[in-house]
Amino acid sequence: MVDVKKYFTQYCKDYNLHILFSVDMPDGYKTAYGTFDITKKTLFYNENMLADKPEYMQLFFLFHELRHTLQYCQPELFDEMIHRSLPYVIMYNGVCYLKQGDIWKECILEGTEEFFTNAYLGHPCEVDANLYAYEAVKNICGESKELDSLFQSFLPEKTLSDEQYLELYNTIDRAVLKNQDK
Repeated sequence: MVDVKKYFTQYCKDYNLHILFSVDMPDGYKTAYGTFDITKKTLFYNENMLADKPEYMQLFFLFHELRHTLQYCQPELFDEMIHRSLPYVIMYNGVCYLKQGDIWKECILEGTEEFFTNAYLGHPCEVDANLYAYEAVKNICGESKELDSLFQSFLPEKTLSDEQYLELYNTIDRAVLKNQDK
């Protein structure tokens, strides 16, 4: 197992981040490789799922989540669409979340798995995190077919435009508001 804590600590030092690291995945994320929850200021890393994976893979998911920490903690470093995307989580199955204060509000949208898969993979904050992780791991482990293949697996087949994302965010806003009125 790669010493991911070493990379986590250095990244936090480099960017003056004050976040926690946990290998105890939160409910709903037991099969995810990692996640960052800004409301808990914690990066969750699924050591159980990654322990037997190659070094490039362990590091890819760590650096992906580290990039999310920077996106949330220092959003001024990122462009408008990344900044705009941060309060939204889009899942493959149409389950979406909107961050209101320190609470993630859930809604379920109608649509195909293909649409939501592409929306998730192309989500501005996800694209940025994947690209960052790819470059960071390439600098540590070098170029490889396996790393390239991993990165390619996180590219959407069809990319949504900024306008389509803004409309999707508006749809999520309306759905969350509708749920609150119930």
